[in-house]
Amino acid sequence: ALPSRPLGLACTWAPQGHTPIQHRWDRHDRLSVTGALTVSPVRQRMGLYFSLVASNITGDEVFAFVQHLRGHRKRPLLLIWDRFSGHKKAARLLRDLYGTRIHVEFLPASAPELNVVAQCWGHTKYSEMANCIPRDVDDLAQEVAHALLAKHRRPDLLRAFFQHAQLRL
Repeated sequence: ALPSRPLGLACTWAPQGHTPIQHRWDRHDRLSVTGALTVSPVRQRMGLYFSLVASNITGDEVFAFVQHLRGHRKRPLLLIWDRFSGHKKAARLLRDLYGTRIHVEFLPASAPELNVVAQCWGHTKYSEMANCIPRDVDDLAQEVAHALLAKHRRPDLLRAFFQHAQLRL
């Protein structure tokens, strides 16, 4: 069997002379992930929290996610976000509700390499799930949740996303 590289992203195997055929469902369904990499201020313990939504993410979903995250993290929160419109709306809602207990800083628009959460998603999609061909959106949700839960148990990997962005903890 020889490897074949569909779209240059992943490798799949098939017997020599037989083109691998991978079936997938019609991709009109949506699955969006909201997430946060957390660092405790004293012990610098790493954490990964996420939520799956079967639609495009809006500011309301981001706001609800942060409220849920706030229930797990009792200290004041510093959120560092990219300039996604949903983040901007959620920042306004959070400021109105929590005042200074939740502070939001935005990454520069010209520096996507600083977005450690985007690095986490990229690693999940193009490394761990590169050969994943889900049957439907529910199967995809299970695979994504499994991959992200595995990351949650790998603080060394989570720390590497910060190191790759050259951000000191």
